[in-house]
Amino acid sequence: MADGMTRDGTCRQSPPPALLSNERPNALHLFRNRDFASMSVHSRDLIIRRARASSGALHQEGMGLTMDANTYSLKQILTQDRRYIIPTFQRDYEWTLEGQWKLLFDDLAETADRLFQARQQAAINGEPLAKADKKVPPHFLGAIVCDQLAAAVGGLDLRAVIDGQQRLTTVQLILRGVLDVLIEHASPRARQVRRLLENHPDIVDSPEEQHKLWPRRKDREVWPLAMGDMLPDEGTHLYLQARRYFSERTREAVHNAEPERLDVLVDALLDLFKLVVIDLEDNDDAQVIFEVLNGRQTPLSAADLVKNLLFLRGELCDEKELEKVYDTYWAPFDEQWWKTEVGRGHAQRGRRDVLLSGWLTAVSRSEASVSHLYSQVRGYLDGADRKTVDVLAELHDFGRAYRVVVGAEPAESAALRRSYQRIDALGITTATPLLMWLRTLPSDYISVVSHASVARAVESWVVRRLLVGANTRGYGKVFVDVLKAADQAPADDALLIDAVLRVLHGVDGMLWPDDDELVKAFVTRKFYGNLTQERIRLALGSIDQHLQESNPKTEPATFQYEKLQIEHVMPRQWRQHWPLESADDAGRLFEAQRRDEALNRIGNLTLVTPTFNGAVSNAGWAEKRPAFAEQSKLQINGLIAMQNAWTVETIEARGRALAKVACEVWPRPLP
Repeated sequence: MADGMTRDGTCRQSPPPALLSNERPNALHLFRNRDFASMSVHSRDLIIRRARASSGALHQEGMGLTMDANTYSLKQILTQDRRYIIPTFQRDYEWTLEGQWKLLFDDLAETADRLFQARQQAAINGEPLAKADKKVPPHFLGAIVCDQLAAAVGGLDLRAVIDGQQRLTTVQLILRGVLDVLIEHASPRARQVRRLLENHPDIVDSPEEQHKLWPRRKDREVWPLAMGDMLPDEGTHLYLQARRYFSERTREAVHNAEPERLDVLVDALLDLFKLVVIDLEDNDDAQVIFEVLNGRQTPLSAADLVKNLLFLRGELCDEKELEKVYDTYWAPFDEQWWKTEVGRGHAQRGRRDVLLSGWLTAVSRSEASVSHLYSQVRGYLDGADRKTVDVLAELHDFGRAYRVVVGAEPAESAALRRSYQRIDALGITTATPLLMWLRTLPSDYISVVSHASVARAVESWVVRRLLVGANTRGYGKVFVDVLKAADQAPADDALLIDAVLRVLHGVDGMLWPDDDELVKAFVTRKFYGNLTQERIRLALGSIDQHLQESNPKTEPATFQYEKLQIEHVMPRQWRQHWPLESADDAGRLFEAQRRDEALNRIGNLTLVTPTFNGAVSNAGWAEKRPAFAEQSKLQINGLIAMQNAWTVETIEARGRALAKVACEVWPRPLP
C-alpha cells in the first residue's frame, strides 16, 4: 500500500487530518501560563486531569468524547520512529524570544538545577540516583492533539498535528540547540538526542522522512537547514533564530560549570519535560476537543479545520499544484468579509462556517451542524470519491452563490433579490443551502424566472408560518426535502417548481397557512411582543412596498423600512386621552379589556418616518390624526388618517385589509 493510501487501499478515504489556526502562542505549559481563573471549572478540571494522567483514556462527559490522553516525556514521545506532519496551510510559526523561547529555556535551566541538587544530595546520603530523580517534579509543556494518518505497511507511523504545532516545533528546535553543544563537547549523548530529531535511516525512503517533524509546505525548504549539522551564519527565519538562541543558552548554561552539568541538562529535557499527548480516536471530533482544551475562550473556526483537512488529504494523495488550487479557490475565504461573524447569540458564526455548513447540507442531502462541522465534513469525504480540487471548486461556486443570497452581490432580478433579502432578514439560515444549491445549477436547467418563483415560494412558506405563529422547528429537514425533490425533478422549469410546491404543501405537521388562517392571525393575534420589531417592520414594510408599486395614482416612494419606527395608532397608554364610551361600569370594563387585547395586533401597528411628531404618540385621536396625515407617503398610513375615530372595530378592519395585501405579497400557489 503506497504512502497516503488508506487501509482499504484507496486514496479517497484518507483519515481526517486537521489544523488549528487559533493555537495560543503563550501557553508554554498548563500551570504557569494559562489563565485558569477565567476558565470554567469544568474545563479547568479536564485540563488538570489530562496533565496529571500518566496513562489511560479520558472521557469528557456530556460531549461523547473518548480519547487517548497520556502524559509522556519527550524521550518517550520522540524516540519512536514517527513523522509528525503540520498540515500544509497551518499558520506561521509565531513563537519568539521574548514571548516564549526565553521562558522555556529558563524553565529547563530551573528543572536541571533541581535535578542536579537532588543528585548531589543523593550522593551525600548514599542513595541511588534513580531514587533522587523520582523526587524531582516534572515540567509540563502542555498538550498536543494528533490525528493518525494512514501509512504504507511497514512504513513510518504518521500523525497530523491538530493542536500544538507551535509547541512541538519549539521542542524540536530546543533539542537541536542542545545537540549543537553536545557535538561541540564530543558528548556520547549526542546520538541519543539526535534520535529525538531523526528517524532511523533503515526505514527512511526519502530525505523528508528523516525528520520527526515535517512543517507546513511553506517552511519545508528552511526546516532541513534548521535541523542540519551545518547551521547557516545568516538567516532571519524564526526557525534559525530559535536554534541559534537555544544553542547559545545551552553553552552559557554549561560554561565553567561542573562536567556533569551538560548531562543533567539533557536528562532534564528528555525525561522531565513532558507533554500531554491526545491521540484522536475514530469517533472523536477535533472541533469539540479544541474548544474543551481552550476553555471555550478562543473562538474556533471550523473553516480552518476543514481547510486543512482538505489540503492535507490532497497532499497525501499526491495531488499537484495545491498552492495554485489554494490561491484560486480558497484564498478568497481568508478575506475578512468571510471571517466576519453573523447570526445572534450562541448561533453566531463566521460566514465561512455558515457557507461550509450550507455546502455540506446541500451536497450530502443531510442537515449539517456548524458545531460539528469538521467531523461531518470528514465523514462525507471519507465516503466520497472526490479530489481536493473538485471539492474546492464546488465550494468556490457555493461561495459566489452565498454572496448573492445574502445581498453582498446583486441577483439577476428584482424579484429574486427581494426574496433573498427577506429570507436573510428573517434569519432563516436553514433555507440557505437550498438557495445556494439552486444558484449552482446550470442556466439551462432552471431559468431566472423559475429560480425567483422557487425563492418566492420558500419566502411565502416561511413568512406565512411566521405571521400565524407556527413552530419553526424542523425547517432544516423541510428545506433538505425540497432540495431533494428539486434535484430529482426532470430538467424542466415547470416540473421543478411543481416538485418544490408539492413538498411545501405536503410536509406533515408543517402546514403552509392558507389565506383564511392569515386573515384570522391579522385580526386576532398579538403581534407586538410575540414577534421581534425587526420582523414586524419586515411584514409592514413589505405590505407598504407592494402598495407603493401597485397604486397607479401615486408615484412610488422609496423607504428604508428597516430603519422606520413602529408606532401604535391607539397608544398603549390610552387611558388618559382616549375616553371610554360605555355609560356603565361593566360596559367600560369590557370596552377596556377589548382595547387592551387589540393594542398589539397588527391592525393597530404602523410604520412612521423620523419626521413623525413623537410628542403626540400618547395624545388623543383628534391630535394624533393630523400626524398620520403627514405620514401618508407610506401607503399603509393613508387610510389611518381618513378615520374619524380609531376603535377596536377599526383595528380589526385594518387588520383584514392588511391581511388581504399580505396574501398578495406572499401568495400560496398550488402544485
